[in-house]
Amino acid sequence: MPDKTALIVGASRGLGLGLAKELRARGWAIIGTARDRAGSDRIEALGARAEIADTAEAGSVAALSRRLSGEAFDLVFVNAGIKGAEQDPARATQAEIAELFTVNSVAPVGIARQFLGRVRDGGGIVAFMSSDLGSVTRTTDGYIPLYRASKAALNSLIRSFAADLGGRRATVLAIHPGWVRTDMGGAQAPVGVAESVRGIADVLEARAGTLRHGFVDYRGVELPW
Repeated sequence: MPDKTALIVGASRGLGLGLAKELRARGWAIIGTARDRAGSDRIEALGARAEIADTAEAGSVAALSRRLSGEAFDLVFVNAGIKGAEQDPARATQAEIAELFTVNSVAPVGIARQFLGRVRDGGGIVAFMSSDLGSVTRTTDGYIPLYRASKAALNSLIRSFAADLGGRRATVLAIHPGWVRTDMGGAQAPVGVAESVRGIADVLEARAGTLRHGFVDYRGVELPW
């Protein structure tokens, strides 16, 4: 029987599916979320349990939480994000900006709050898929500014989340997966999904139980907020 259980929110493709596959290979039990039946089929093909949920909708997340009420998790990994169609703040509509910040910044932390009480006390991890583009310190150009801002907002909310765990002892991590060859990263990205998720899994297993929060990349390198 697996001795570790992970909930991966957004596990139907790309990095989320890759991480589910890597952790399954390491003996973890996986529950992964998808937005549709095709996505859940890909999760189940790994020997994992799939749950269909729209993680940008509070009602859907609450229903997911009720379905998983009897579960305890060594890891809750929130992998939800979109690039956004318009990156110019002067041209983006209010609806586009609201969607970008809801999906990338606010919803992930809301999901983490919903499941924090199910994370194993002391040894559990709550992790978020962030990006080095969200580092305010490292911003030196004007590339995709709204996406950058949404990830910076996520990082800020992660820090607030880590500072207010309500007595729950868990390690909280913001993880940069590298520039990865996915639908979002593009074919020119230098890092493959397998390399990225192997590193992420190593980081997760190394930081478990340390209660040392941080913003790190897939190699375990600490990044400036």
